[in-house]
Amino acid sequence: MIGAGKIGGTVARAVLELGHDVILSNSRSPDTLAGLVAELGPNARAATPAEAGAEADVVLVAIPFGRFREVPIDPLAGKIVLDANNYYFERDGHVPELDSGEATTTGMLQAHLPESHVVKMFNHIFFKHILSDRLPAGSPNRRALVASSDHEDALEFATELYDAIGFDTVPVVPLSESWRAERDRPAYVARQTRDELIANLAIAPRTI
Repeated sequence: MIGAGKIGGTVARAVLELGHDVILSNSRSPDTLAGLVAELGPNARAATPAEAGAEADVVLVAIPFGRFREVPIDPLAGKIVLDANNYYFERDGHVPELDSGEATTTGMLQAHLPESHVVKMFNHIFFKHILSDRLPAGSPNRRALVASSDHEDALEFATELYDAIGFDTVPVVPLSESWRAERDRPAYVARQTRDELIANLAIAPRTI
């Protein structure tokens, strides 16, 4: 986990329940994560972002979008990177290519990590609902979430992870279409089944 805030910490809990080990990191120091690590248990530990990226098989990036260029590049090369970032100009400052609809948040992270296989996921769900809205596969009214990538292996991983946690997946390809699940659009944060999510993605406006 590069970013151990609300999304990073909650996804950590979900994947620990699945039997994975977790390495947490933030922009400060591993020592600042001691309390969270103790809470999560023996299969969680803290490291620097570069260390976490180098040691992990899969990396989740869940930091303020305006700091995405701080994500280490070389340690993530060849790895699947899950991108949970969202653009809030009030926090991140205005990014002209996002304001104009020429770029997407995950596309910009992918360009920053050219050797990584980036997939957009966990960005359009309130962090508490990652644990509270889970349902077994095949359940009526099961919530669906977007996974968007230009890499087939990353999409497959995202789909399997969502399903293991308790969600259906709606793939959005190519990655240049991932704006459909970005902030303030119909798919953002709302609880949706697969069919409802597909419909909301279809009516999303390109700029807001």
